[in-house]
Amino acid sequence: MRPALRLLPLPLCIALSLNALADERPEDWRLCPLEDAVPEFPDAPPPVGTPEDRENQPTEIGGDALTGIYGEQSHLQGNATLKRGDQFLATDNLTYDAETGRYVADGSVRYQDSGMRIVADRLTGDQDADSHSIENVRYQLIERRGNGGADRAEMTGDQGALLGSTYSTCPPGQRWWELHAGRIDVDMEEGFGTARGATLRVGRMPVLYMPWFKFPIDDRRKTGLLYPAIGYSGRNGFDYRQPIYLNLAPHYDMTLQPRIMTRRGILLGTEFRYLTEAGRGTFDLEYLPSDDLTEDERQEEIDREIPEENRRKDDRGMFRYVGRQNISRTWQARANLNWISDPRYIEDQSSSLTSGSSSTINSSAGIYGRGRYWDAGLEARYRMLSDYTLRERNLPHNPMPRLFASWEQPFGQWIVAGMDADLTRFDHVDSTRRPGGSRVDFKPYVSFPLEGAAWYVRPTLAWRYTGYRLDDALAENIDASDPDTSPSRSLPITSVDAGLFFDRETLFRGDQYLHTLEPRLFYLNAPYRDQSNLPLFDTRDLTFSWGQLFRDNRFSGADRQTDANQLTVALTTRLIRESDGLEKLSASVGQIRYFDDSRVVLSSSRDPIEAGKSSWVAESTYAVNDRWNLSAAYQWDPKVRRDDLVSLRTRYLIGDDGIANFSYRYRRAQLEQVDFSFLYPINPTWSLVGRYYYSLRDSKVLEGIAGVQWDSCCLAVRLVGRHYVRNRIGETNNAIQLEVELKGLGSAGPDTEGRLRRAILGYYRDDLYLVPPSDLGNGDADDDNPIDPLP
Repeated sequence: MRPALRLLPLPLCIALSLNALADERPEDWRLCPLEDAVPEFPDAPPPVGTPEDRENQPTEIGGDALTGIYGEQSHLQGNATLKRGDQFLATDNLTYDAETGRYVADGSVRYQDSGMRIVADRLTGDQDADSHSIENVRYQLIERRGNGGADRAEMTGDQGALLGSTYSTCPPGQRWWELHAGRIDVDMEEGFGTARGATLRVGRMPVLYMPWFKFPIDDRRKTGLLYPAIGYSGRNGFDYRQPIYLNLAPHYDMTLQPRIMTRRGILLGTEFRYLTEAGRGTFDLEYLPSDDLTEDERQEEIDREIPEENRRKDDRGMFRYVGRQNISRTWQARANLNWISDPRYIEDQSSSLTSGSSSTINSSAGIYGRGRYWDAGLEARYRMLSDYTLRERNLPHNPMPRLFASWEQPFGQWIVAGMDADLTRFDHVDSTRRPGGSRVDFKPYVSFPLEGAAWYVRPTLAWRYTGYRLDDALAENIDASDPDTSPSRSLPITSVDAGLFFDRETLFRGDQYLHTLEPRLFYLNAPYRDQSNLPLFDTRDLTFSWGQLFRDNRFSGADRQTDANQLTVALTTRLIRESDGLEKLSASVGQIRYFDDSRVVLSSSRDPIEAGKSSWVAESTYAVNDRWNLSAAYQWDPKVRRDDLVSLRTRYLIGDDGIANFSYRYRRAQLEQVDFSFLYPINPTWSLVGRYYYSLRDSKVLEGIAGVQWDSCCLAVRLVGRHYVRNRIGETNNAIQLEVELKGLGSAGPDTEGRLRRAILGYYRDDLYLVPPSDLGNGDADDDNPIDPLP
């Protein structure tokens, strides 16, 4: 008997044709019934091997009775089964004619493999002609949960057809959405399916009709139309985007994205991707000629006195390239290049809830290397203004280029030597007002780590040299009476970091804990050097915090090195549950004692740090239980007897999915804010979401979100309203967004989930211990976010 050897094309025809319409987004199927549309067959054995192994595995035939003549016609009666690897076929009766090659499977036809399950009334075919037909099919895809049926499925060679087919991820009793197709033709050789008379229904209502639709049925990339994006907004009008995919070669492709906006014009977009053995990259380009928005709002820009260089251009566009290329095992070239036609482009092009932009878009390109004890690089960075409320002179200097290297290596058990070196040329887009220069920064050091099981002492000796070659105009700006084009600074830096670890077992509320006590001392000494003649290219004051207690510089860049004769005294204690390692309590307190004045400041308008004591810094977290967590940070200045910083945060988990967050932040003379966000499940299907982010200092709502979510096994709907500040001058936007998600197929509307994930920490439970994704990207290349490979 041979029918089982050709069964694969038929279920593959069904699975690929209908499943090809679904996207690759992982879905939440927790609300789905435990039983599938086609339940598991109790008499089917566990699958053996993978689909790729089938051709090398034997076929086992079984049944209650086998009759017929060898080499002619055979008839298998009663519980007829055929097994091969992960494939299983069962039917009441199976007849096979060896002379004609025809076979018939009658009564309760069941097929199962590692990807799907099928039940049908009748299976017929001709092995010699390689033609097969299944009548009245019902199927269940296992991995994607897709299910449906077809009146008939036919296959001849590599050509197949599905007649009267349906597809959905909903259970049969709750058909919230379903895709119908009068006929789907499948070409296995070319890898294409063609649907005719396809209709998407939500409930009983048809919402989309496609008289003819061609789509891929396998992983081969093919030229053709991709799914369009349709929307509407007050600024753009009717908004239609139609991606056109071009499969140019196995290692590169292109997607054209023409976009029609009835209130603005036609935007031409394209994405070009390449993938080689040593690298990959993506080019993005958008061009919007004669943007109607420019003309419509030009007078408003003039009335608001927006600088001419910050106004919208008539012809507008954007360019971006992100790529990397491996040069060797230790060296790699990376680039992230960005360009926009005007500072308002990003804001105008965004139509999602995450609309907004940072003050700059950054570009970078360089060569980077890393070894066991070293890392180095040569790079250039450039910033473009993307906030129309600022001027270009507000931008920082650009490192064009920067050569840097770091090295640290142990020599034996008690010596660690290292060096940080940096050579940078700084330029500015407004060079007449903000001239640049070159800087070399060199810092060798040696450390002597002495450590035991419960103690450590790490003395470190360093010497730092920073020298400049300044443009004449910059030197005159710093000191007009006696300009110095080659100022420098050098000084030794000495530090000692020491600590102890004490621990004991203790009983707290019936649980066994490990209680630790961790005192720590950090001494820093650096002599004073007058640095008023040095420029400020990339240096800022660091925010005073717990980490600042143990740094050897209170400035972020190399243009200033603090002078110091100071000692940090700190203490940390923890309660760690021994049963599972949960940190029940962590509390830390510390303070710096300045033995001398610290006179180095960023500018003459800043006051030096006087001898005495710094603000007390305290931080604490406490897990009330497995659902409720509290944390706090506090800074108190004993000199003026006032709070410098107060931060309170609490998080409470509601049920299996819900969460509530509240935080209060205060920093003297800078900000005072409260932030409350929540996801509250009313029942397994309905939930409320919201955020209230308010500035007490400005008496202004920074962001307000209110929304409702409805979720089912296969359909989700999110309705979200948002009020938010969109730029530095306090202009606000309002938005109401509706997203309908057909699980396993796609979604219509903006990505509200992305906005809610940023606004509500813990919207996904996997994000509980992560920093929320930033709303505003800086455009820098990032090793942790590699380019997606070509499909």
